[in-house]
Amino acid sequence: MPKDPTSLPDALLPRVVMLEGCSNLRDLGGYRTADGRRVRFGRVFRSASLAGLTEADLVAFTATGIRTICDFRGEREALRAPSRLPAVGSPEVVRLPIEPRVGASLRDLLAREEATGEDVHDLLRTAYAAYATDHLPRYRAMFELLLQEERLPLLFHCSAGKDRTGFGAALLLTALGVPRETVIADYLATNRIWKREHALPPNTPTDVRDTLLSAHQPLIEAALDLALSRHGSLEALLEQGLGLDAARLVRLRAALLE
Repeated sequence: MPKDPTSLPDALLPRVVMLEGCSNLRDLGGYRTADGRRVRFGRVFRSASLAGLTEADLVAFTATGIRTICDFRGEREALRAPSRLPAVGSPEVVRLPIEPRVGASLRDLLAREEATGEDVHDLLRTAYAAYATDHLPRYRAMFELLLQEERLPLLFHCSAGKDRTGFGAALLLTALGVPRETVIADYLATNRIWKREHALPPNTPTDVRDTLLSAHQPLIEAALDLALSRHGSLEALLEQGLGLDAARLVRLRAALLE
């Protein structure tokens, strides 16, 4: 490990915040942009559910200095597994619910004992398309918060920190000028970092389990391409879809890049 944690080589990214009750909390800092800058450490974090944090985790979480949490989980998800946060100096939680589309359909498939990995992949493809279209205003709201200095450091999460969170991270890194291959690498890092704390029914077929609990490059690629195609260009997606006109984009990059 380098002596200066702010200059981690790309091979050691992303930098994970090691916790007992959440295996997918990580700093989005360190990634290089196309113009040679880097995303600052300690400004934006992404994670899975915070419901399982232990006492030791709360100490480590407090040390990050996180001030704002964007929770993308649906209403019932959040009620079933409320976040466990520090009692003193707790961050403000901003609910930006993106209701899950996979769960109910998956339960129907499992009930008929007909579910396959390809079925689940199709369900996920539909969900990702919705992130890029119907739910884009939720991500726009996240960018609005990121533009407020007093809100930083900011963390955004869903249940697994994989799909809704993965698309949010991809949008943010793209807006900051991080190359596509690095954006995809951050998304796929979930496959080696996340310990898959999600509980599935014991009769869940192996291919269904593997598909549901993995990040899939074709899905994130297709979702990003769909968002871009619907707006016509990256500049239009940023301005019209995410509220980042030229001036606001400069502010965002000034706050999050070095």
